[in-house]
Amino acid sequence: MFKKSFALLIVLLLGIFGSVSAQDAASTLPVACPEGDATISVAAGAVGVEFDVAQEQAARYMEACPNVTVEILEMPDSSTERLGVYQQFWEAQDPGVDVYQTDVIWAGIIAPHAVDLSEYVDEEFIGQFFPNMVEGQTIDGRLVALPWFTDAAGLYYRTDLLEKYGLEVPTTWDELTEAAQTIQEGERGEGQSEFYGYVWQGNAYEGLTCDAHEWLVSETGDTFITSEGEVNVNNPEFVAALERAAGWVSGISPEAVTTYGEEESRAVWQAGNAAFMRNWPYAYGLGNAEDSVIADNFDYAPLPAGASGAGACLGGWQLAVSQYSDNVDAAVSVAAFMTSPEEQKLRALSPQGANPTIPALYDDPALAEANPLFVRMGPILETAYPRPSGVTAEDYNQASTIFFTYVHDVLTGETDAQAAVEDMELDLQDLLADRGM
Repeated sequence: MFKKSFALLIVLLLGIFGSVSAQDAASTLPVACPEGDATISVAAGAVGVEFDVAQEQAARYMEACPNVTVEILEMPDSSTERLGVYQQFWEAQDPGVDVYQTDVIWAGIIAPHAVDLSEYVDEEFIGQFFPNMVEGQTIDGRLVALPWFTDAAGLYYRTDLLEKYGLEVPTTWDELTEAAQTIQEGERGEGQSEFYGYVWQGNAYEGLTCDAHEWLVSETGDTFITSEGEVNVNNPEFVAALERAAGWVSGISPEAVTTYGEEESRAVWQAGNAAFMRNWPYAYGLGNAEDSVIADNFDYAPLPAGASGAGACLGGWQLAVSQYSDNVDAAVSVAAFMTSPEEQKLRALSPQGANPTIPALYDDPALAEANPLFVRMGPILETAYPRPSGVTAEDYNQASTIFFTYVHDVLTGETDAQAAVEDMELDLQDLLADRGM
């Protein structure tokens, strides 16, 4: 599989969570390990059980390759804080971390510090991943990270209320608006004065960038800065999308939606006070918890489509190999092992329930039986679209702030949509000019 001297073959794991002896691993796992002894440090997150799951992966690798020691280093949960820690390592060109767990929007930031994995991993292995995910981690032709587990937003909907009002799952934004209005009027007519048709993330932060990015992509087919470095905001389709969203506020959505993040939206939804919600997959299990009033009365579908189709915001985490590592070959071996199909399946079946980055796994009966959300996620991830973090690199946060600030101004009525996109366009063009683009 690898182009250099070592080869890491696909691991055929006989059990899901049990461990095997080193002798059994050597005899049953067809793994060609890197040459020589090495210690590889992997910087990973600890949200929920993900740190424990990463340690289990490290143990399986070491059972197969006892000449390599893999250490999992716990990093801050906050992606912003974690990036700050990483940047200290990179500035010092510190070899203390060999493999980094990186956010999907960091590709341009990590590029100067990561090896080009396409020089180590063959096209067949890379071809297993969702193409958009590989594209999102490719900077100037260099593959800077391997997709590890992923995330994409979808539309949560109340199955009981759609049945009650004789409605189908909306597949366009206009259908969503109409269905939300119908259910809201009906439920309020029965005395639920605090019931709303649709909740989402409208506060001025990265979450709003995700929501508005989805409106834009679904209408125009591209995000707010294209991969060619063109600003894509000042067009009639996006103006109409912003006007539609502004019309939701104090309509099918509460006025306070312009202060909502993911958890505020989920609180309204899980209390049974909304018909539809835009949110990430994490809310699925929580909504079906024993103490949830909506348990077993909702489902998850792709976001509504616009003129160019659907375009869920792509989230997720990758594994990048540091160019400052003292043993790049062994580090790549570990990263490829941890992102391999067999390991992704185990991670999906673990308590973390991580969404794989390999489309073929969504057809695996074991995953569908373990968690019905995996069946829903396949079509969503097929159309998931990355934010413009590659082309903006270290300036992505500034570009995103420009984008969500103007969008928020439209939602709160501080400016009209046309004026907002014109000013947004100028500010984004200035940002790109400062980058020499």
